Amino acid sequence: MVADNQSSFAESLLRPRSVAVVGASGDPAKTTSRPQRFLRQAGFAGAVYLVNPAREEVLGERCYPSLSALPEVPDHVFVLTNAEPAIETVRECAALGVPVATILASGFGEEGPEGHERQERLREAARAGGVRLIGPSSLGVVNPRNHLLLTANAAFDEELLQGDLFVASQSGSMIGALVSRGKARGIGFAGLVSVGGEADVSIGALCEATVDDPGIGAYALFMESLQHTDELASFAHAAHRAGKPVVVYKLGRSEEAAQLSVSHTGALAGEDSESDAFFRACGFARVDHLEALIEAPSLLRKLAPAEGEKPARVGVITTTGGGAAIMVDQLATRGVQVVAPSEQVLERFAEAKAPVAPNLIADLTLAGAKHEVVRSAIEIMQDSGEFDLVCFVIGSSARNNPELAVKAIAECANGKTPLVAFALPDALTTLRLLDEAGVAAFRTPEACADAIATAFGRSVPTVRAGVPLGTPPPASSRVLDEAESAELLAAQGVARVPSVVLGTADVAGEFTLPFEYPVVVKALSEKLPHKTEAGAVVLDVADAAGVREAVARIKANVAAYDSSIGIDRVLVQRMAAKGVAEALVGYRVSPSAGPLVVLAAGGIYAELYSDSTVRLAPVDPATARGMIADVRGLGTLAGFRGSEAGDVDALVDTIVAVSNLAVDRPDVVEAEVNPLSVGAAGEGATALDALVRVAGQP
Repeated sequence: MVADNQSSFAESLLRPRSVAVVGASGDPAKTTSRPQRFLRQAGFAGAVYLVNPAREEVLGERCYPSLSALPEVPDHVFVLTNAEPAIETVRECAALGVPVATILASGFGEEGPEGHERQERLREAARAGGVRLIGPSSLGVVNPRNHLLLTANAAFDEELLQGDLFVASQSGSMIGALVSRGKARGIGFAGLVSVGGEADVSIGALCEATVDDPGIGAYALFMESLQHTDELASFAHAAHRAGKPVVVYKLGRSEEAAQLSVSHTGALAGEDSESDAFFRACGFARVDHLEALIEAPSLLRKLAPAEGEKPARVGVITTTGGGAAIMVDQLATRGVQVVAPSEQVLERFAEAKAPVAPNLIADLTLAGAKHEVVRSAIEIMQDSGEFDLVCFVIGSSARNNPELAVKAIAECANGKTPLVAFALPDALTTLRLLDEAGVAAFRTPEACADAIATAFGRSVPTVRAGVPLGTPPPASSRVLDEAESAELLAAQGVARVPSVVLGTADVAGEFTLPFEYPVVVKALSEKLPHKTEAGAVVLDVADAAGVREAVARIKANVAAYDSSIGIDRVLVQRMAAKGVAEALVGYRVSPSAGPLVVLAAGGIYAELYSDSTVRLAPVDPATARGMIADVRGLGTLAGFRGSEAGDVDALVDTIVAVSNLAVDRPDVVEAEVNPLSVGAAGEGATALDALVRVAGQP
């Protein structure tokens, strides 16, 4: 039944038999005149009804006073009025049984409490009759395949190219920007939808409803904020099953862009690391360059998502050494490994009359740039088994002799190893010819490297489907003291240093410890989650007298730091031997993305260095190893310059254990082990400090 509902919604949205434009204007200079003009110019074959109670005709066509006055109930209504009249129009849609209404008006969720109240009335009006809403603040819906240009975006005042790329955008202006950029590149579209404020239909629900459309081969999402993540997760699995890659460009890389998205959509962008973790778990390819959003799908169709995280081997071949050097540089900055041809490959080049000097790139030079030489060289690299991808950088011939430049490359489109191309000069004809041949082609080295990096970073979806992901923060929560925190994490399988809780009064008399000196003495209070800055930690305490002295010092320091915090207990821990490295393993529940596990180099400077990586929780051991590889500060675990290697397996186990809080302890809002001391290989990893916050009354 759900699939039938989705199919019916998609039909009314993208293939309506009839549409109505409410608020149509007869002034060609006005935005509200565009949908009618665009539909007529494009040759939309369905019925188009115009509704405006103030006019009897619009641009020479009959105009009706209301939807109720139409000769039939339209499949799709585009509402161009202001906010309050739009709500009334949706009520009329509900009464008539209109399946889909798209709302242009703003003035809803992005305008504070009054706007939220207005948006709720809009939703209630739609629910009364089962109307599905696109918007508000939607610039419309476009399907080039049937000439449906139900949009107010000025960029659609021209002929469109048809293709199999479907665009869903939270920004209305971007559907026009992408269609114009795509046209310049010869890239066509299967549909473009401005989802606007997502008051009803989210970007994920919209895309999932279209995933069975045979005319759609890939998706490009432009996002300003991360919301409705459960529906995006469901779409991720549906797209993977259908073999349709998804590329995402999301604002919020900078704090300034995140602030802008708040004012534009009424939803917080959230921390960018959360978005990255979520998209990675969905198997989406996130790009940083706008051109890559429409160029990357051609590469993603060639590269299936991986089962785990592993480095890729890219071979670069060229007739222009300078252009290839640019490509290598761009790939290297994104962590993509460029692999030099082996001696065996070089020997095969020589046999094929394509001598190449030993180097990181296979430079054929202009002297070797003949069709048969180029083709043989590409095939040698594709057949060698040494590369996961071959990148051809085309020189000046891409512009002067486009057919000659691409012929050999095009003939290798379906070789054993996927092939991509970047043209150094501005050569749109060459790029279009390569696209038609099935070779992923790129206009800039930045977009090419961006697409390659994100293609190899893409894995099968691991995000949990069918469960709520983002959840509102709890109404109240409480922080556990370090002893309680360590006990909770120990139950998850996190090793902890031997410790004991002592009352400060007990320390004044005789006492014994269940372990040997030296020890660490720490204040124990849920009101003091971060003890170092309060002077509440004393290291290398050698005996019982030292413990008494440490307790006195801690009490004095805490009183000076915050007189409202009373210290009546301390935590005494055995001093741990210095490990090979220190790590921070954290966990938190994001209101937008859901449970996350965080890994960083540990200690007091972890936040300062911003050297961290994030994944959706829970994670498996393979993912945990990928996280370790991401953190530069943990590179010493591999045995830096002959030093002792660390116990990577123990760190992996700890990351997995902490991430399993997502399943085992839904009441945990936040947890952190910092530092986690990672010993030498076989010596384990031990939590030296722990912090946990749980939902509930303090």
